[in-house]
Amino acid sequence: MKAFNLNNVDVQAFMHVLDSCKGDVMLITDEDDRFNLKSKLSQIAGLVNLIEGGKLVNAKIYCSNPEDESLLFRLNLFGAASETEEK
Repeated sequence: MKAFNLNNVDVQAFMHVLDSCKGDVMLITDEDDRFNLKSKLSQIAGLVNLIEGGKLVNAKIYCSNPEDESLLFRLNLFGAASETEEK
């Protein structure tokens, strides 16, 4: 699994993209807490502490599926998961 940092991601868009992911998506906090974001309960527990002003800040994401990694990386970089999505 490869990892990348998420910074200032729109939480609503992030949750929408997570629902379309095929493999495991792990959120790892600075305190080394690990949450499997495919689970709704883990989404709530993991994201509540990371939301600041409606944005997700300083989290590492690991994806078991390269397609999921690509989607989440594009969301992080461009604010949209695909070129056809509107910002």
